[in-house]
Amino acid sequence: MQEARVAIIGAGHIGSALVRGFLETGRCKREHLMATIPSEEKAQQLREELGIQVESDNRKACGWARVIVFCVKPQVMASVLQEVADTVSEDKLVTSVVAGIPTQFIEGCLGKQVGVVRLMPNIAVLSRQGATGMCRGRFVRDEDVEYVRNLFSSVGMVMEVSEDLMDAVTGLSGTGPMYIFQVIEGLSDAGVKVGLSREKAYALAVQTVLGAALMARDLGEHPGQLKDLVTSPAGTAISALHLMERSGFRAILMDAVEEAARRSAELGKLHTLGSSD
Repeated sequence: MQEARVAIIGAGHIGSALVRGFLETGRCKREHLMATIPSEEKAQQLREELGIQVESDNRKACGWARVIVFCVKPQVMASVLQEVADTVSEDKLVTSVVAGIPTQFIEGCLGKQVGVVRLMPNIAVLSRQGATGMCRGRFVRDEDVEYVRNLFSSVGMVMEVSEDLMDAVTGLSGTGPMYIFQVIEGLSDAGVKVGLSREKAYALAVQTVLGAALMARDLGEHPGQLKDLVTSPAGTAISALHLMERSGFRAILMDAVEEAARRSAELGKLHTLGSSD
């Protein structure tokens, strides 16, 4: 499988970031990668940037590849699957990063017992610091799952969950960078309000978020314990924390994740209902 041909169907932001990660970490050779994108102008740009085959023909790419990665929009997933179904034999490995689309739906559209792995990366794969949830379909082999895990670890961490938790993954980590971008923007605005230049406020906000995240990852302690390291008696941090608690900051985050997970499930039903046996 290490020398398998890989086709990225839909080389947008996520798809092209995956290609870069696969290449930069040596997971794939250039001659073993192909991507598709409808625009010839963008196709030519990607050919020049990445040095791989880029086509507009999804059927050609799926027929050529041993491993297929679907990166299209949820609303077109059914039509793309139906378009390429006869080119996808049971000896191929199908993966999908399409939000809300279950493995059983993909299997049904393809009409055969093909191995399917569903993934939900987030936009941080652009910096190879993504968080990707992964689940397996009914017919996929253990060795193929491990291949996918290794492939996608080139753009960040990969965590396997049961499929019923994929909407939760979407709500938490899939949508999660947006929450953090809001935090960074809010901290930057606050820095400007208390007298810092925009440039300095932004740089301090970004580094603060990065440093806190690395501490949480590397120390492995409960965030409550880490919070206690900062909140000294009668200090600035405990005063700020009081205001955040009174304003329901944590409850807002919980509500946001719950709403995003609900919407993920809703989108899955919307784009699969009536499209497959």
